[in-house]
Amino acid sequence: MNKRDLVFSLLEPGGAPETIPAAFFLHFDPAYHRGEAAVLKHLEYFHRTGMDFVKIQYEHVFPRIPSITRPEDWARIPFYGLDFFEEPLKVVEGLVKAARREAPVILTLYSPFMCAGHTVGDFFLTRHIQENPEAVKRGMEAITASLMGFVKQCIRLGLDGFYTSTQGGEAGRFNSPELFDECVRPYDLALMQEVNRACPFNILHICDYALPYADLSRFVNYPGQVVNCSLELTGGPITAKEAARMFNRPFMGGMQRKGVILSGSKEEIRAAVRAVCADAPPRFILGADCTIPSEVDWENLRIAIEAAHTFRGEEGA
Repeated sequence: MNKRDLVFSLLEPGGAPETIPAAFFLHFDPAYHRGEAAVLKHLEYFHRTGMDFVKIQYEHVFPRIPSITRPEDWARIPFYGLDFFEEPLKVVEGLVKAARREAPVILTLYSPFMCAGHTVGDFFLTRHIQENPEAVKRGMEAITASLMGFVKQCIRLGLDGFYTSTQGGEAGRFNSPELFDECVRPYDLALMQEVNRACPFNILHICDYALPYADLSRFVNYPGQVVNCSLELTGGPITAKEAARMFNRPFMGGMQRKGVILSGSKEEIRAAVRAVCADAPPRFILGADCTIPSEVDWENLRIAIEAAHTFRGEEGA
């Protein structure tokens, strides 16, 4: 079974592939963010670690606009056409051509809420939504329209899917939980429904990089064939099996991004992977709860991925 067959077999209800797929993600040095250098670095990383699909890191964030200091200023957030996305589109095109026959190729897609944070900064993002959500929504609409054009062009280039990253529903983010439903969810869903309609392999990533979550219930109806999130919640941890049941889809994760995968010995990494896989649901991808720190030794990741690949064969031996 090749990597494409392995990953797509995971999406079929019932049963489980004989091999547990695995993948870890990290940001490369800025020298490898654009052009042929980015394509080659992604391919080098994919082949060195042995992971089961290519995940393209998105490194072309929306420009900061310091003049947006009031909610009313959000009306001035511009629409970005495809010319703005020229560099990441070149990377997508190059990696689809180079790797798609061998493995699924997906791309990080930051949510409109996260792109709004790049534009105005986290402080003003949260404050303005709480002060005047109607004014903020004008900017959110422009951001979503910009991302929609980019997404549709990526689909035309042949991407298999997206790693749709969302924030905004964390514990304590807003003084009123309803603000998430008003200023975050509609824009998330506009993009996620489009990629889910057009692409067969999308991973819903509930990102706790900024803040932790009390629970994940508000995301259970979000699109995506696979869910990836931290299992550490402020109300207490959950298991990978519980997450898979909650979302009714395969779960990806199990490893902490700053845990043994970063600094453990080879045997410690193998032991940790075996423990995670032993407690995993049948349809499961070994991965981390978010992006691994860039200083990680790639050999650690290769060892973890190899341990996942051999786990079910060793278990049945």
